[in-house]
Amino acid sequence: MLRNRLRNAFVPKQFLFRLTFINIVVITAFVGLSSWAIYNTACVLADGLVSMSSQKQDQFEATLFQYLWIFSVSTIIIGSLTHFYLTKKLIHPLRELIYSTKKMKQGEYPKPIVVKPEGEIGELVSHFNDLVKQLEDNELQRQKLVSDLSHEFRTPLSNLNGYLRALQTGVVEGNEKLYQSLYEESKRLIHLVEQMEQLKEWDHVSTQNFTEKSVVNIKKLVSQSVEMFRWALEQSNVKVHTDVENNDVLVNSGAITQVISNFIDNAIRYYEGTGPILIKGENYRSTYKLTVTGPGKPIPSEEQGKIFERFYRIDHSRSRELGGSGLGLAISKEIIEHHGGAIGVNTDDNVHSFWFQLPVNVGDVG
Repeated sequence: MLRNRLRNAFVPKQFLFRLTFINIVVITAFVGLSSWAIYNTACVLADGLVSMSSQKQDQFEATLFQYLWIFSVSTIIIGSLTHFYLTKKLIHPLRELIYSTKKMKQGEYPKPIVVKPEGEIGELVSHFNDLVKQLEDNELQRQKLVSDLSHEFRTPLSNLNGYLRALQTGVVEGNEKLYQSLYEESKRLIHLVEQMEQLKEWDHVSTQNFTEKSVVNIKKLVSQSVEMFRWALEQSNVKVHTDVENNDVLVNSGAITQVISNFIDNAIRYYEGTGPILIKGENYRSTYKLTVTGPGKPIPSEEQGKIFERFYRIDHSRSRELGGSGLGLAISKEIIEHHGGAIGVNTDDNVHSFWFQLPVNVGDVG
């Protein structure tokens, strides 16, 4: 216990001063040892090579000792100051890191740290800057998501609460049209809950590698997916035409089925115009391409590259009405990329073709 107290009393706590303290100890030890060796060697050589009286010898040793003492003290002081200055500049980014982490603890996002030196410190600062930017982006997305969900939940809940209160007090009488309206509002709430579940699913999918793969027939997956939407297609009075070539692909069947279902669901959800939804599957030399094409609202060219981003929605008001989450295409992109494939969209005015490509005749990817 006493030993630790003495060490804490004499050893500085700050990193810079600790380095300087260690440097002074090391320099002092080496300079002292070198000076002692030089002093004794010079005295022996002078005594052996030159005949001097005892007085001359003592004067020579005193003068040599004085110069060595001046040299040692000067070396220790200059070396320590130089080391202190250079080390202070070297660890300046670390001080910036400490300041930035304190700002983050207070709930603020600091500005990026500008660092010139390369190497480990530069790499550390670069990763820290990227981390802060990612956390800030995630926080903005979270706030936007909370704001969107609050707005979307408020409307159907207010409608349900108002009508149910009116029915309770007898202000209005129930009829088929009113009950249908209340049913639609409840469906909207279900869509919103599904949207929140889909957010959890996206976080799960983004960390998966889909190593559990098997050889499946892509045409069979498309047929199963279309069949799942048969009732929705009939209700929407939308026809679907399929032209899918046979091929066996090595995939996680559940994940790829989810991508196909996302494409079909979007084609139905945002269907606008006339003509059927076309599903086409084509074999290429080393890939298989599946395309889902359907009419819909025109997509601005500047937004076409963003529709696969997390939470991105082209028409916010329309998406709220339909309960879209802005996550389906982001999930699809994650799945396809984990399978070593590619995904994209081609548009021609109001006709949109969403497609993905998967490698065939290859080993387990991802």
